Amino acid sequence: FNKLGISVVPINPDLRLMEIEYLVEHSEPSLIISIEARHLELKKAVAKAKLDIDIIGPNSAPNSPRPNSIVAKIVSKEKLREAALLYTSGTTGKPKGCVLSNNYFLNAGEWYANIGGFAKLSLDGERMITPLPLFHMNAIAYSFMAMIAVGGCLTVLDRFHPTTWWADVREAKATIIHYLGIMPSLLMATANKDSDAKHDVRFGFGAGVDPKLHSKFEERFGFPLIEAWAMTETGAGAVIADNGWNRTTGRSCLGIPSKKMECKIVDEFGNCVPCGQPGELLVRSAKKHPKSGFFSYYYKDPEATAESWRGGWFHTGDLVRKNNAGEIFFVDRKKNIIRRSGENIAAIEVESILMKHSEIKAAAVTAVNDELRGDEVFAFLMTHDQTQEKAFEIISWCLSQMAYYKVPGYVAFVEKIPLTSTQKIQRSELKELAKKLLLENSVINTIHLKKRTLA
Repeated sequence: FNKLGISVVPINPDLRLMEIEYLVEHSEPSLIISIEARHLELKKAVAKAKLDIDIIGPNSAPNSPRPNSIVAKIVSKEKLREAALLYTSGTTGKPKGCVLSNNYFLNAGEWYANIGGFAKLSLDGERMITPLPLFHMNAIAYSFMAMIAVGGCLTVLDRFHPTTWWADVREAKATIIHYLGIMPSLLMATANKDSDAKHDVRFGFGAGVDPKLHSKFEERFGFPLIEAWAMTETGAGAVIADNGWNRTTGRSCLGIPSKKMECKIVDEFGNCVPCGQPGELLVRSAKKHPKSGFFSYYYKDPEATAESWRGGWFHTGDLVRKNNAGEIFFVDRKKNIIRRSGENIAAIEVESILMKHSEIKAAAVTAVNDELRGDEVFAFLMTHDQTQEKAFEIISWCLSQMAYYKVPGYVAFVEKIPLTSTQKIQRSELKELAKKLLLENSVINTIHLKKRTLA
């Protein structure tokens, strides 16, 4: 497509009318290709955007060429041509459209093909399998481009199915798997089988494995899980992966940044923090052009683009810390900090501790307003026993596992945790649901149990 000067806008099929209306109006496509079952709502979205766009199926052709073709919008240098417009997950507010160049995709494939270590790729017929969607940069940029770079094969599943996962892996003869979020946890929750390690997989590549399950997963299934960090915006211009032979497991370690990128960790005032202290990760390419390999810009949002690059560094919004060996450890998203009585609490830290409780199947934490303390910790829990007594028991256990102010002051038992299409916690939806449940008094108040201990 890019050879023809065409840019693609891949859309999450789980989106519904209001979300589609925004994306159609914002991206102003020249042509929409969709299965016919979605044409009616797409027509409604196009009508609301007041655009003249053909909507066709996989086996039909547009009625006529469009004068507003994206060909007229591209820049002259082929490698800098717009190749795709990818929208971020939109966990906070409206999704941003990241304009990605042809060079962005080429760099991603080249980076992966040459990463080495535990993630070394061969030219002898690599076969990668991923349940991650092609409207996400992980699959469309890294997985797809890496297999093109080494002449391998990519198997894309419709989604992650724990009960059939290993059958799919074996049938595909996969040598590499990609994972995100709770996938390793769900696989570890399945019954042990003699066939667990009978496959061709050499390594898994992804992020977010539960630290307490990291080593256990590798022992059971017989291959390493390579944790990595990147964003749609950073592409291969700044990516960190713990693929070295001396990698660290079970501690949310992202690895040591390569010499091809520069990074620093700063506090809220932009000052570099001491080693071991959490701060926001700022990154840029170490090449002549600091933005090399990164996204081109946020579509129709020059202010947000400039803000993200203030001071000549890309501000990731992610909180990390670095040890004396130079290893980077993920702490949390900056926006997921709960500030209670002057104390900063990382939601992911509380979630990680909650998940260590033997009866908790899934946990998600958010902040709710508290007139006295500013914020209070609100926990959504998936458990078999959903009684008040169980909530109090869990909180009592939490008081022995973390500082009292980090312990949830409210507990809501739920049947599922709201997740994005890439199995990440949908933070904005979580926060709104917490507000709603509080107003309805459909929560268990555990604030009275939160007391500072002398020991």
